[in-house]
Amino acid sequence: MNGPARPRHAGRRIGGGIALFAAIALAGCSTAGATPTWTFPPASAGAAAAAASAAPAGTPSPGASGASSVSPSPATGTGGGGASVAAAPVADPNAPAYVLRDATAPALMTGTVHDIDMPIIEKDITVAKGFVVHAWTFGGTVPGPTIRVHLGDTVRIHLTNEGKMNHSIDFHASQTAWNRQMVDIAPGATFTYTFTADYAGVWMYHCGTAPALLHIANGMFGMVIVEPKGGLKPVDKEIALVQSEWYLGAQGQPADYAKANAAAAAPDFVVFNGVAFQYKDNPIDVPVKGRVRVFLLDAGPNLDSSFHVVGTIFDSVVKEGVALLRGNAGGWGSQAVDLSPAQGAIMEFSPQEPGLYVMVTHAFNLVGRGAMGIIQAGDGKPLP
Repeated sequence: MNGPARPRHAGRRIGGGIALFAAIALAGCSTAGATPTWTFPPASAGAAAAAASAAPAGTPSPGASGASSVSPSPATGTGGGGASVAAAPVADPNAPAYVLRDATAPALMTGTVHDIDMPIIEKDITVAKGFVVHAWTFGGTVPGPTIRVHLGDTVRIHLTNEGKMNHSIDFHASQTAWNRQMVDIAPGATFTYTFTADYAGVWMYHCGTAPALLHIANGMFGMVIVEPKGGLKPVDKEIALVQSEWYLGAQGQPADYAKANAAAAAPDFVVFNGVAFQYKDNPIDVPVKGRVRVFLLDAGPNLDSSFHVVGTIFDSVVKEGVALLRGNAGGWGSQAVDLSPAQGAIMEFSPQEPGLYVMVTHAFNLVGRGAMGIIQAGDGKPLP
């Protein structure tokens, strides 16, 4: 699992080149030199999250098949298309600082059988400066813990529902009947989900309780890395990133289902590892000309990712089991890796000179909403 969050690098400042890039991103590739402001008023909020009705533990969750609708919320009205409008959240200057998620990929778990405790916890999480969501989580973080195992390993996830409503879990790395293990876990109940890692790749897990969209939009997702036969070769730096969206309800409330359910998705924030701009504020250090490996999952719930690291070329990509191999006879490379929600990839590159390398989703209307970070090679100072 990912290590403890590192303290923020208070002394770091992003240079003029990055400010210019950000301005270009926000201006749709204009060369205007104005430095952007990194605050965004959220769109009009729809209804806040509706609580799922309780059912006995062991009941299959209709959400896994998408066959349910949200229940009305007594506080905010319905959660469907005719939802009442909640007050739009505004930045709270007194909101707690966000907790930096260490982007370093976790080490491969030892042994071949893994027992992992993953309590289901409700908690307030700062998702951008000034914005707090009352999230539903696996293990107390958004995304949930990253699990890294080897092909053929057995994984047992022990869940205790410490929340106030039903939840469930669906591991895309597993092969199991929906109505056997993807079952609702009532508040206070426990359940163990067991699977064998039969296929290598980057896989999503998420809550499937109806409406699954709401549970995913409110933070209930995470990544599983299954290494292939023989494992992965060592590299100089490994990074684990989950791209996802936040559809804000009122300040300190769960995500807004009506906004998340809109046909034209318009998230308030699009983020890497749960928090807007956290890797702009806290660049990820890598060695110059070192091998860098990125594990990437698009958790959605709605939008695609087009992952790109400015100034680099991916010379190795494994996307949903399809491989671009380093040193291939044709000299092929990759500039961006496109993922739909629930798809994952592993990519490698090598920064050729010291400096700052911007990582984004290349849908530039989302960069200004938080989907931007910095990879710093060496001391970050460019060559003369």
